[in-house]
Amino acid sequence: MTARRNGLPGLAGVEHIGFTVPDLEEATDFFTTVIGCELVYTLGPFHADDTWMADHLNVHPRAVMRRLSFLRCANGPNFEVFEYESPNQNPVPPRNSDIGGHHLAFYVQDLDEAVTHLRAHEVTVLGAPTHSSGPSEGQRWVYFLTPWGMQLELVSFPHGKAYEKGLDQSAGRGVRLWQPEMPGHWPH
Repeated sequence: MTARRNGLPGLAGVEHIGFTVPDLEEATDFFTTVIGCELVYTLGPFHADDTWMADHLNVHPRAVMRRLSFLRCANGPNFEVFEYESPNQNPVPPRNSDIGGHHLAFYVQDLDEAVTHLRAHEVTVLGAPTHSSGPSEGQRWVYFLTPWGMQLELVSFPHGKAYEKGLDQSAGRGVRLWQPEMPGHWPH
């Protein structure tokens, strides 16, 4: 492993992504049944009568973390999915254009097959799959929504992306974006 000159000492990667949902049971069912993640464990509730919640989690001091689930989704970071109750909770999921807006992207081997699967589960798919251009040429993607309105994406580039053609990693030039390890799909 190459020594890092900038950033966090010992950085190894993304261990988990956390997000809050309105109903943990509904979300866990969606992520396990529709997406194919595995539930690892659930815990909670947790609350504090002092300022611990505000001091450590930057939430309202009387917020209650009802439950949380840890999920494993194939090859990538784990998900820590929360259900909170809080006096000042905003129940509307942020859009990509909102500050703090976000989405999770799932790499799939066959985008069309995955879209068909989502539609069979009555998931809202936003438009038709799009072909990227420029450095991302070779990639196709499409957004979809969870039942509670959280934005997710499917992405696929089985033959790589255009930017990769100029990389010469054997000579130490160029950085490749992280990709799921899928032998036989593209050179690493």
